[in-house]
Amino acid sequence: MVTSDIIFKYFPDLSEVQKNQFRQLGDLYLFHNERVNLISRKDIQNLYTNHILHSLALAKFCDFLPGNHYMDIGTGGGFPGIPLAILFPKSQFTLVDSIGKKIQVVNDVIAKTEILNATGFHLRAEQMPIKVDTIVARAVAPCIELWNWSTGLWKKKPSFYLLKGGDLAEEINEVLAISPKTKVQMHAISDILGEFEFFETKKVLKIIA
Repeated sequence: MVTSDIIFKYFPDLSEVQKNQFRQLGDLYLFHNERVNLISRKDIQNLYTNHILHSLALAKFCDFLPGNHYMDIGTGGGFPGIPLAILFPKSQFTLVDSIGKKIQVVNDVIAKTEILNATGFHLRAEQMPIKVDTIVARAVAPCIELWNWSTGLWKKKPSFYLLKGGDLAEEINEVLAISPKTKVQMHAISDILGEFEFFETKKVLKIIA
């Protein structure tokens, strides 16, 4: 089983507080996954690569600014929101999911690891009464659906940092059809995490209107 050391390899400048928070995630998710189906039983052994490191891949290609507010739509067990909140303690993270038992886990993990800049909500994104700077998400829905769900959530203009896989041409074209001036950048995660076969088809998609 890959341990938290893999996180420290790719993010060597973490504080001791951050390192301890990442270390705690292993036991916490093992505990909760026995009670709530967050991650497949087979895949829980790959927690630190396929879920935590995958979430943090966003940080290699996207800017997370102090004071900015980020919403994780369809967070499930807290990915990518919880790892990002640990990595960027001066940014604010709101984690949203429509499944209550998953948000209960999210908030327990946040409390047990003493993450002070993240909160989970059992709501749909379009029900959230807040404004954010950027939406993050991991393989939740097509880009156009995320775009539609987030109408009314923006402080300024739409901004998405997404973890995706496969051929994204159609998804990108759907967004450009309704917002032609939107800037889209796509990055292959394997460019930085090539030692893991899991990331071969995984991408970061950055969409800025």
